[in-house]
Amino acid sequence: MSRFMKSGSFDSALKLFDEMTERDAVTWNIMISGYYRYGCLFESLNFYRQMVSQGIVESSSTFSTVLSICGCAGFFRQGLVAHCRAVVLGFGANVYIGSALVDLYLHMGLVDIALKLFNALQERTLATWNVVLRAFCEMRRSQELMRMYNYMKLDGLEPNGLTFCYLIQGCGFERLVDEGIQLHCCVIKKGLDNSNLFVANAMVDFYSACGSSIDTRKSFEAIPPEDVISWNSMVSVCAANGHLSDALEAFQRMQLWGKKPSVSSFLGFLKLSSVRNNVSFGRQIHCCIFKLGFNILLVQSCLIDMYGKCGDIESSVAVFVSVPERTLECCNPLMTSLQRCGFIRDVIELFGLMVDENIGYDEVTLSVTLKALSSVSLPAGSAYNSSLLHCCAIKSGFESDIAVACSLIDAYSRSGEIGVSRQLFNQVSIPNVICFTSMIGALARNGMGKECLVVLDEMIGKGLKPDKVTYLSVLMGCNHSGLVEEGRLLFDSMQSDHGLGPDRQHYSCMVDLMGRAGLLDEAEKLIADSPWSEDSVMWTSMLRSCRMYQNEALGKRAAKMVMELEPEKPCSWIQASRFYCEMGDFERMRECREIAAARRTARDVGGLSFIQVPPGSNGWV
Repeated sequence: MSRFMKSGSFDSALKLFDEMTERDAVTWNIMISGYYRYGCLFESLNFYRQMVSQGIVESSSTFSTVLSICGCAGFFRQGLVAHCRAVVLGFGANVYIGSALVDLYLHMGLVDIALKLFNALQERTLATWNVVLRAFCEMRRSQELMRMYNYMKLDGLEPNGLTFCYLIQGCGFERLVDEGIQLHCCVIKKGLDNSNLFVANAMVDFYSACGSSIDTRKSFEAIPPEDVISWNSMVSVCAANGHLSDALEAFQRMQLWGKKPSVSSFLGFLKLSSVRNNVSFGRQIHCCIFKLGFNILLVQSCLIDMYGKCGDIESSVAVFVSVPERTLECCNPLMTSLQRCGFIRDVIELFGLMVDENIGYDEVTLSVTLKALSSVSLPAGSAYNSSLLHCCAIKSGFESDIAVACSLIDAYSRSGEIGVSRQLFNQVSIPNVICFTSMIGALARNGMGKECLVVLDEMIGKGLKPDKVTYLSVLMGCNHSGLVEEGRLLFDSMQSDHGLGPDRQHYSCMVDLMGRAGLLDEAEKLIADSPWSEDSVMWTSMLRSCRMYQNEALGKRAAKMVMELEPEKPCSWIQASRFYCEMGDFERMRECREIAAARRTARDVGGLSFIQVPPGSNGWV
């Protein structure tokens, strides 16, 4: 049986197992560990269930394997049952079972319990330490990772190549340059830079993440050219950091050495195409992917996302249509692409299609659909559909997700349900900057400027640093509530307290706030002092304020600027004509309206849907 399992002959091993008249724990362990070794986790756990049901008492090897299966496959409830059985049978102090339990609770996210079990172990091997280090690396808790490494050295254990891979990768997440360089020195002393390709590639990734192109290339050049992993690593890290020429050079040299690029290289190129909005380069990469036959789901979803971010929604839909089977991984990027390109109703139709075809949905689906519903100009219908999606989030367990919670806060506030938005915000256990910003935006949208300031103070009191979007939301609240002095203080504190330089939107909001309050001279000075002194939005806002307060001299200057900055837009001339009409200059008003009529473009034809909902669909759309 053991020989059959090691050679992958599952059917032969199973046949022999079935023919046995008597089975003990060793026999069952061979089947359980054999299926686990080849990734058949469900079958392996099923054998364990049969073993227990037949009254066979587990051994330490059984528990070690079963707990590892539960941790890897996410069978946490079964893992807890196995833990209880291990304690009852007296295996609680076993080092191998203890290591598996630590791994299980780390996979469950219960770090405190895992560390408590880890500290209670009478003997901690290097493998056990690597389990803990891997978990902190995957959680991107770099400082705690390095702290655990120091504790490991106090235990007198020497790190191996796997240990260094976790440590170096962790340093790259938070750009711990000094710690990474020290680890590099240790790697060189142990000779792992030449003997362990995984460690050598980890050094390439580390220096790339820290932005050191010279050290990245040095680490790469030290790796033998026959290693295909290093070539793909170099291509992907250069692409991920925006170094297109270096990535293409490595890609070309890789092919000259006869090495085949991997999926990671193409994913890096597609991501770079999205960031640079270079759809032409993205199409070239698409051709390479097609020629090499990388028709896997991950690549197809990235292609859909790339075309959507570049604004080529037709190609994005074409890739989606060509996918043999519609899955969640392909529907989500198409949904975000449709939203980004302004096809809001198609987003809602796509959600209906996903429900009808039992594709399912996740937190990304719900968040994007809620944002789409918030943009629909049907307040009552939007509120109703937001409630339906809220129910879906509760039933599927995604209500506690930060992105979904923020989208719900935004959706309810847009339909006037600010009380529900506040209730959802209060239910978030640990709100982050994005969550606070969503709540501030919801209050601002409903004209509750003073409440915006209260939430901002609460956010800063929790040690969170507001970003530019947060400040813009608070300024909007001040603008809608006429809080001039508070707006001034906020605008000045952006730079002085948090080092955030105001953007065009912040200046525009302040100009509108000053103009609404009748402080027209101050608003004009603010425009002149800003880097965007020729921004049409600010001058249009100024023109509206001049109409409101009948300031003819300043209004003429504003009207002149609006017409000069956007002479091809009919709305610019319409705004100017309204101003001249209220000032009594009917001749000038007539001239502006004639020019506006001459430059008015035809209205767009009705849009067509990219999504075809099958007949018999329910009433989602």
